[in-house]
Amino acid sequence: MKRKILLAAALILSCVNATNAHDTWVQTPSLVTRQGEFVYVDLMLGNHGNDHRDFKLASKITLAPCELELIAPDGTKTDLKSQILDMGSAEKEGFWTTRYVAEQKGLYQVLHKLDILHGKTRAVKSSKTYFFATDNYQSISTVGAEKIVPLNEGLEFVIDTPIETLGAGQEIRLRLLWNGKPLPSTRVSFIPRGAVLAEGFDPQYERNSDANGFVSYTPAQGNFVLAVAHHVAADEKGEGYDKTHYGATVVLPVPQSVYVK
Repeated sequence: MKRKILLAAALILSCVNATNAHDTWVQTPSLVTRQGEFVYVDLMLGNHGNDHRDFKLASKITLAPCELELIAPDGTKTDLKSQILDMGSAEKEGFWTTRYVAEQKGLYQVLHKLDILHGKTRAVKSSKTYFFATDNYQSISTVGAEKIVPLNEGLEFVIDTPIETLGAGQEIRLRLLWNGKPLPSTRVSFIPRGAVLAEGFDPQYERNSDANGFVSYTPAQGNFVLAVAHHVAADEKGEGYDKTHYGATVVLPVPQSVYVK
């Protein structure tokens, strides 16, 4: 019996540490898909190495406390968590994914949130990504872009660049908000998949948010770009926790060439 209790405690501790030390993010295969075709939405956990700057998978998030929602161009919301699939062969391997058919033309938003207690810390995370469905790759409908609004809770990225203009050599401009207000002087890491950031602060891939929470980055080539930020609110205490650790991510599938110029 004692051995079972110790094993259970170790399992709980491993889940706690994974949630605390890793980032979550959501992604889809590309920025643009054909209207009426399927896409897979992936919920991933990782980005633990090199001080949260490696864009690599590490373990798998415990699904129970997660929220995963898709917003269609007409504003219709779909709970993706209810239809999610486990892509790992073991409890902490792989990632979560779900298949979705993009029936409407326009911009889709994918939102993930997590609010959980572990140890004496409350972890609050938000993750976002976007994709378009089109019936003509020569033009992209931006219906749905007007529905991108801040969550106004926790730490989050709000994209300040028209998403249809993403492309290699084009500036990406984000705004970092904390509970709906700009968060200045905070490090934001822009991590292209496969890039290795220098130790400390890497000026090629990292920026500090300005007084209004804005940061910008220009990718040199098409790639998945993961933007990451953290904020610890030492004075946000409550029952069972003595600080709150906020995390925010957004994955931008940057195409090699701009779809809309």
